[in-house]
Amino acid sequence: MNDLATNTDPAEPLSRHDQALREKAQALLVHADVRIDGDRPWDLKVHDERVFARVFAHGSLGLGEAYMDGWWDTQALDQFFFHVLGAHLDEHLRDFDALRAHLRARFINMQRGRKAFKIGKAHYDIGNDLFAKMLGKRLVYSCGYWKDADNLDAAEEAKLDLICRKLRLQPGMKILDIGCGWGEALKYAAERYGVSGVGVTVSEQQAQFARELCKGLPIEIRLQDYRELQEPFDAVYSIGMFEHVGWKNYRTYFEVVKRCLKPDGLSVLHCIGTNGKPSRPDPWIEKYIFPNSMIPAASQVAPALEDLFVVEDWHNFGTDYDKTLMAWLANFDAAWPQLAAGNPRYDERFRRMWRYYICSSTATFRTRRDQLWQLTLSPNGVPGGYRVPR
Repeated sequence: MNDLATNTDPAEPLSRHDQALREKAQALLVHADVRIDGDRPWDLKVHDERVFARVFAHGSLGLGEAYMDGWWDTQALDQFFFHVLGAHLDEHLRDFDALRAHLRARFINMQRGRKAFKIGKAHYDIGNDLFAKMLGKRLVYSCGYWKDADNLDAAEEAKLDLICRKLRLQPGMKILDIGCGWGEALKYAAERYGVSGVGVTVSEQQAQFARELCKGLPIEIRLQDYRELQEPFDAVYSIGMFEHVGWKNYRTYFEVVKRCLKPDGLSVLHCIGTNGKPSRPDPWIEKYIFPNSMIPAASQVAPALEDLFVVEDWHNFGTDYDKTLMAWLANFDAAWPQLAAGNPRYDERFRRMWRYYICSSTATFRTRRDQLWQLTLSPNGVPGGYRVPR
């Protein structure tokens, strides 16, 4: 049970309108094998009957805000979303909020100029204390590689090493990390492979942390838009940043990589992708988690690469994100008492928002609706072919 206020009096009978909306919701939820006020871990527990009107009026935004306000609960939030998204019930809740988010993404370049820095302030500058507790030994905010790993820290290190091997890093090389986060990938590459490098980010807190993390290493961290980059590098990569580029800028992104990459160099792009047609931004995610962001589709990425790169490899290990996200959730839940005691921003509504974000994201990978891609690119094709590390 939550400690947020609700307006439900169990002794008061439902109005005819509320009852009709409840029945309409149950008729939809039956397709996902979810029951209202059922006793299974993924069933929906209603604390405020207004939740149904809110969801039917505002779709995913209404569902998420109602959860943040304590109007409904479920024992296993990740399982609830697995059932709902697996049955594609979200497609029955297209509303004005979703249409508005889609039209903004379709016709406005929301990632250009100063807008490119909005995601840094809105999400990545929330607080390094939160991410340090959630992400484990290394502050690597992207999918781990669980092929031979049995815990989060091992999976994240395996992911970093996989990227270094795909880039064929050698001592003395100079590398570029576009969207370097807290600098962990650059630090790993410098220490394990003897390279120097430059990292760019749009988050002030990440830049400050990365500079301190990489102190004493041949690493430069810049608070800079990637489009301003001009100098040559032996290898270029990006981990979990492409989701913030925006489809109108995909070609520009790859043109920047091309001009910064030496003719015999390699580039790796690590990003979330959708296996279907170009996706609509989710209004709740857009408002509360990742403003001005979108998941790329293969049909958008492939044309942006034409005549710029040879795609040496397109690697998908999206199911590993399920394990990664659930490990983040376990860390977050374990650290919550300490986080809440140390920062007034971390109130109960924030806790519910963050759990909603992690669990809904988990379900998109568990249902295979979203993927995790690593593209390995070369400007002219690797002579004799490229043997893919796994």
